[in-house]
Amino acid sequence: MKKVLVCIVGVFCLGAAVVLAADKPAAPAGRSPVLKTNSVKAAKMNARGKVVEISETAVKIERIIKGNAEIVEFALEYPARAVAVNDFVKIDYTVQEGKLTAVRVAKLGPPKATGKSTVKPAAEKPTVVTQ
Repeated sequence: MKKVLVCIVGVFCLGAAVVLAADKPAAPAGRSPVLKTNSVKAAKMNARGKVVEISETAVKIERIIKGNAEIVEFALEYPARAVAVNDFVKIDYTVQEGKLTAVRVAKLGPPKATGKSTVKPAAEKPTVVTQ
């Protein structure tokens, strides 16, 4: 009786092993795993300020951040012909090899005043004539 019981348990374990092995599909031959390639783009940033110095290859602007003025120098990809000293500009730039490289230089109008120092003129009241 013990021999029959051991044989039945052995056949049961062997059958379970076959069933579990059949659940895993075989890996397709000839296909290698495909890796996604992510192209890294340089981040474009911008700065606004007043031109302090300009040449064919570089431009320096003075920008004010939180009340502190700082001078920032940008290398130019293309010469900025329409920009002169004391113009207000917006510069789109990227960081290439540790240098700030200006991609685009756009001339802006003068900065707007942010203070509320405007005084409204008093409106004149119409005079009422009674007879």
